[in-house]
Amino acid sequence: MRIKRPLQFGGYNHELESSVRELDQMHNDHSLRAMESMVDELVDQIRETKSSFGGRQSSRRNFLLGVSGVAIGGVALAACGTSATSKSSSSTTLAAKPQLTGDLLIAALAASLENLGIYAYNAGINAAIEHKLGAVPPAVVTFAKTAMAQHKDHAAAWNSILVAAGESAVTKTDPALTPTVNQAFAKVVDVTGLAKLALDIEDIAAATYQGAVGALSSNKAVAIAASIQPVEMQHAAILNFVLGQYPVPNAFSPLTDAQPPSSYLK
Repeated sequence: MRIKRPLQFGGYNHELESSVRELDQMHNDHSLRAMESMVDELVDQIRETKSSFGGRQSSRRNFLLGVSGVAIGGVALAACGTSATSKSSSSTTLAAKPQLTGDLLIAALAASLENLGIYAYNAGINAAIEHKLGAVPPAVVTFAKTAMAQHKDHAAAWNSILVAAGESAVTKTDPALTPTVNQAFAKVVDVTGLAKLALDIEDIAAATYQGAVGALSSNKAVAIAASIQPVEMQHAAILNFVLGQYPVPNAFSPLTDAQPPSSYLK
């Protein structure tokens, strides 16, 4: 039975801090290493293919057929680093619309979703600093910074693959979800509202990665998606805890919230 508890951090702020430390340790000691290892192998493979057969098109074609066995300083969504509530509608620049297909399209979608997570957490941190969310427990800010850093790692991984294949890095946010996120953020007035918005983004990301595992044709790309998905699920679990919703409502990631690759081209 799920129990929803009031959002009071006095009694379990320490538990939240402990969960964030475990999240960071799992990411740095396990998932990040696995992800970076697979990314390096796939990038090397793409470059070898390009060198052997010559040119961008050959590299792209082989990657799309599943031949297998950029650190982001700031997301290019104009409201990042400023108040999202005041400029979200007028200043937002949506992700580009390259004609990608196959695994490269999924990689671009994944990068844009990671960028959306970066944007949301960054905007939330800024709102907290500007005292727009009322009382914000330090552990919540620590979690937001930790999750944002991990989303940056994930985005950089997918962009490394795209760049190696001769495509442009995706530095902007998911085009289908950005308007909805901006509208929702404009209504956020406290930690509860921010946590609910972040949870929606994490649930979508986790579901999308779950779907990508079955859709990607490159075995190495599958391994990359599989290494990232549990981290997104852990983000969601912590956010459910912040909201007082535990045990976690969904022990497994449902596919109902997954973004289809075609949504990146909207």
